[in-house]
Amino acid sequence: MSLQSKELTRMTMQLQLDINHFLSTYWQRKPLFIKQGIANFSDLISPEEMAGLAMEEEVQSRMVMRKDGKWQAQCGPFTDFSPLENNGATLLNQAVNHWHPPCGDLVELFQFIPNWRFDDLMISYSTPEGGVGPHIDQYCVFIIQGQGKRHWRVGEKQDLEEFTSDQALKHCGLFQACIDVVMEPGDILYIPPGCPHEGYAIESSLNYSVGFRAPDQKELLNDFTDHLLQQDRSYTRYSDPELRAEQNYGEINAHETNKLTALLSDLVNQPDVILPFFGQHFSSSNHELDILPLAEQEQWDQVSLIEALAAGEIAEKVAGLKFIYLTQLPNSVFVNGLQYQVDSNVWSDYQSLCQAGCNQIAMLKILQSKYYQPLLSWFNLGYFFIDG
Repeated sequence: MSLQSKELTRMTMQLQLDINHFLSTYWQRKPLFIKQGIANFSDLISPEEMAGLAMEEEVQSRMVMRKDGKWQAQCGPFTDFSPLENNGATLLNQAVNHWHPPCGDLVELFQFIPNWRFDDLMISYSTPEGGVGPHIDQYCVFIIQGQGKRHWRVGEKQDLEEFTSDQALKHCGLFQACIDVVMEPGDILYIPPGCPHEGYAIESSLNYSVGFRAPDQKELLNDFTDHLLQQDRSYTRYSDPELRAEQNYGEINAHETNKLTALLSDLVNQPDVILPFFGQHFSSSNHELDILPLAEQEQWDQVSLIEALAAGEIAEKVAGLKFIYLTQLPNSVFVNGLQYQVDSNVWSDYQSLCQAGCNQIAMLKILQSKYYQPLLSWFNLGYFFIDG
């Protein structure tokens, strides 16, 4: 896709939303239906392209069918798409923004939410009556209606029984809806974590779901523990030189539980421990990325890369790849789960790459300095590439 075509796509797609009002009133609080949230919306992908992606090993895909009231789910890759010739079938592809550049432009409409929260763009194609059943997700999602019409019901947060159907689908019980609407192309539905919802296609439909992470304590602690196991450092061990003879042999007393709790709290409160974890964890993708490292004979050097960019060549970032920095950890950039130290003289320019991904001016400024090595390595690792 040419730079001119991408700019045209971005100009055509405009989010019709009072962002400040949305964040103060609805975000993580209650669902919202936005009629014509994207005016004059045109589909960015076709059902045929969806099927093509679902044939690839790297793309996480599912097919969900409902027949005679019974649910079935299969995981891809697929070679047989005959179920989509019948009513009640849905094909879902995860992280389509990683593999289909025009779909990445849709994600950019939601950049008022920090990048570390963004997960992926899931797209579903459903035949009439197709859906995945009533369920509850634990993340924030914006659902944009593409071609066709779809009937949606959404409830506010409520206690509901959840159960598994066909060992692959998690459903919830009957719920009271606060939104009951038929969505048409360009309509948007925002659903916060914990809100039950169900949608069924009235006619063959495409839906675009822009999802945002909402990690819980268990997920963070589990991943933090994995992070610690990979670190080559020593940690404070429990000690109790003040120990006195105890009569209650089987007891952990209050003094001891307080010390154990403090031991864990002290670890989490060490900036040099927790901050790198946040950067590495949230710059990692939950889905495959289309990264192609350059062979040794194809790799850039500083001079040749400067010449290419100065001549007007356009640098592009691998779709879905995250560049993240933390305010409390200056001179560090996190990319694809790795931490890179950068010099303070070009720190603001590296921050620009985290903000925009492909700031050509910032790239040239870095490359023309003596602090170019991290950026050059990202080109040779395949994180950035010259488009064309």
